[in-house]
Amino acid sequence: MPSACEAADAVRAGERSAAELLERCLAGIDRHNDALNAFVHLDVDGARAAAAAVDAAVARGEDPGPFAGVPIGVKDLEDCAGMPTSHGSLLYAGGPAVAADSVHLARLRAAGAVMVGKTAAPEFGTLQFTKTKAFGVTRNAWDTSRTPGGSSGGSAAAVSAGLVPMATASDGGGSTRIPAAFSGLVGMKPSYGRIPHPTADPAQTAVFGVEVTTVRDAARHLDVTAGPDDRDRVSLPSPAGSYEAAIETLDVSGLRIGWSMDLGFAVVDPVVAELTHAAALDLVAAAGAGALVDARIELTDPVKVWLGAGAATLWLEIDEHQHYPSRLGDLTSYVRMGLEATYDRPLRTTVPGMRRRLRLEEEVAAIFDEVDVLITPTTAIPA
Repeated sequence: MPSACEAADAVRAGERSAAELLERCLAGIDRHNDALNAFVHLDVDGARAAAAAVDAAVARGEDPGPFAGVPIGVKDLEDCAGMPTSHGSLLYAGGPAVAADSVHLARLRAAGAVMVGKTAAPEFGTLQFTKTKAFGVTRNAWDTSRTPGGSSGGSAAAVSAGLVPMATASDGGGSTRIPAAFSGLVGMKPSYGRIPHPTADPAQTAVFGVEVTTVRDAARHLDVTAGPDDRDRVSLPSPAGSYEAAIETLDVSGLRIGWSMDLGFAVVDPVVAELTHAAALDLVAAAGAGALVDARIELTDPVKVWLGAGAATLWLEIDEHQHYPSRLGDLTSYVRMGLEATYDRPLRTTVPGMRRRLRLEEEVAAIFDEVDVLITPTTAIPA
């Protein structure tokens, strides 16, 4: 499977058709999805129509866009016009197709991408592995006895298996980066607000991203999707310059690059520690950036801060549709336990959590008074 950029550039140059790319992906899904459970919904007719439109544009001498004809999987926590959004939950499985794309997907579609189907995610994106009552277990393409991680596990499985060259992801606590690490992919969490998300609730920490096979793919994705939206008050201004161009032009030789094995709180598997530290040294040497600086970091209880924000987001999702407690039995055990544990939590326990989150943000910002880049292991354990 070519990378997303390779595929798009070939389609734009008339060297291959979008229809050909799509049929190759559909054939791979047909062969391998039963073993992986990467896709939970397909829109074959819609994808073929979109691919045909790209090929027609090329035939007219037009440029369909930076992701012309690239087949894309869409994480099943993100709205894609013409497909249902089940959130990995029996509460929503089998529901109707949504009418509109997220801003993120609308920008990808305008850039010529072809939406193939929805990829598996744990219920409401709450776990670092992908298993649901609604759709079952999603498996790692490299070793089906292992997990591809979560919550973008279906997207990572789809891309690492070569079923599609790109799949969308979202990350509030590692949900893009963990599957990338477990699956040998590039998965980047952009800064909050870099890619607009107008419908995000006030407690939301997740941001959209992608699982891809190359840094260039990730950079082009940001070029296409980054920039403000009037409906999102925290969306950031358009970046100066091109991320993809910066791959060739950015001088990193003078950057202060820090290293932290554990961020001051994690217990890291010795195998992970050895491999990631060696990789960090190789990366710094290849970049010509000088010595790797040992960054002394002690963060304030980040896991509890993240769990508190996650519980608030989950309650907003459940309460909006009045599913609690009438459909408690349909929820997976970990979601149900989280809801039951926080159901009667008073406001006086929530506000301190918000304060801890602000303090944690300040602590993280202070790290970059000493270094320009911080390298850490993505996960503390192997897949």
